[in-house]
Amino acid sequence: MNRRKFFTLLSVIALIIMTFAVPVFAAEIGEEGYQSNLYGTFWSLLPPIIAIGLALITKEVYSSLFIGIVCGSFMYANFNPITAFTAMFTEGFISSLADSWNVGILIFLVVLGTIVCLINKAGGSAAYGQWASKKIKSRKGAMLSTFALGVLIFVDDYFNCLTVGNVMRPITDKHKVSRAKLAYIVDATAAPICMIAPISSWAAAVTGVVEGYDGLELFIRAIPYNLYSLLTIFMIIFITLMGIEYGPMKKHEDNALLKNDLYTTPDRPFEGQDVEVSAGKGKVKDLIIPVVILIAFCILGMVYTGGILEGVNVVDAFANCDASLGLSLGSSLALIVIMVYYMARKVLSFNDCMECFPNGFKAMVPAILILTFAWTLSGTTSLLGAKEFVSGIFAGSAAGFKIFLPAIVFIVATGMSFATGTSWGTFGILLPIVVAVGLDPELLVISISACLAGAVCGDHCSPISDTTIMSSTGAMCNHINHVSTQLPYALTVAAVSFVGYILAGFIQSAWIILLISIAMLCVVLLGIKTLTTNKANA
Repeated sequence: MNRRKFFTLLSVIALIIMTFAVPVFAAEIGEEGYQSNLYGTFWSLLPPIIAIGLALITKEVYSSLFIGIVCGSFMYANFNPITAFTAMFTEGFISSLADSWNVGILIFLVVLGTIVCLINKAGGSAAYGQWASKKIKSRKGAMLSTFALGVLIFVDDYFNCLTVGNVMRPITDKHKVSRAKLAYIVDATAAPICMIAPISSWAAAVTGVVEGYDGLELFIRAIPYNLYSLLTIFMIIFITLMGIEYGPMKKHEDNALLKNDLYTTPDRPFEGQDVEVSAGKGKVKDLIIPVVILIAFCILGMVYTGGILEGVNVVDAFANCDASLGLSLGSSLALIVIMVYYMARKVLSFNDCMECFPNGFKAMVPAILILTFAWTLSGTTSLLGAKEFVSGIFAGSAAGFKIFLPAIVFIVATGMSFATGTSWGTFGILLPIVVAVGLDPELLVISISACLAGAVCGDHCSPISDTTIMSSTGAMCNHINHVSTQLPYALTVAAVSFVGYILAGFIQSAWIILLISIAMLCVVLLGIKTLTTNKANA
């Protein structure tokens, strides 16, 4: 049975079961205190499991997410078909698109798409590509340069994902780096680097949910214990220098290098948008200056929402900022300044700038669609009480396993983040529980770090994660290709991190644990390289 027939059969069976095989209950959605009969049970995790499973099996993300939403709506409405259909829009799509945070991110996406279009039209990307082609002589250089740019843009992962992919794509294309590998480098740099940067939107989010402690101090102390983030960053450098590829990524990289096929699969959702453009009057500064303007205004936008004009210091402004609003404000002001800059340079006319608005929006349509579906699925899962179910299990079992708590926290956070597609929601739920358990100071720091690392890990692996979606968009890579190729790499780091957190419960020394974990990862990767080489030579 091929994938299309399997997908159709599974969908029909699921709909039949949901419609006829379950008793119909009266559901008054919208009433105060309404809860599904399945609220806070294991079944609350079923919608994201269905969506993720279908996406990985069928390689088709839109319908997979939609079926997950449909299943979740039926469960939320206690399997009343009419109520479920209504709830899918009122409590699902409309609710997710009415959320101010989500709208802010969509505005940021559209504005960023417009800025990228402006840079391309002005010839900035082409000029930078021509300059970089003289400086970057190898595939390794192209990949390490992509990684370095990702490290520099540590303020916000959304901004990181889209900016790095768009800036470096022409260079990695020239050096025959597959789009899947580019998407992996972008994704593996974005969230991990933000999670170990004290001045970032992620640090701000973490400090805002830890009550009774100095959140920023705990965040900084937890950085050396954040094994998944640190090992992921180390892994990018190590596999690039050692030339290690395995799993589906090896096929993509071999096709790019040997056949000049950057995509491998026939599905190319961004086809026609990544054509090489002429530099024209454009100079390298026509890319560098707009990117600097964008970074500066986004930082200013975030600290402005944190109250810096009201006398709040920079650190507290970041801690209290609204990243979504800040990015929207900052990027919109940056767009205006960039347009004025290009018109003053006479590389673009006013009409040229206006043409970039619809083109920039069109470039972001795939990301907007997937994000809308992912947010709706996440919201539906929350309505079913998935977070309460997971946190309840964790809270009930944590106290008896304090020495193994970091490893337990890491696994629970990874699973929760993977299923819901949100790392912020994960540590927002779990961190207060970890703090409430009553741990020794050092074990508390390790457990908090394990929670943050697990949240990043699950977010990194999940096909419904917004950062995963944006990494695919920035690299102009098929989304399911990105997910399937990076999953073995992420799971490798996750396995080593899990062992590291078991040891951390006993040793409780950040630098010793980090060195041991790095050594374990090197041994594992070199072993994989040996096995891959032997298999290829057999």
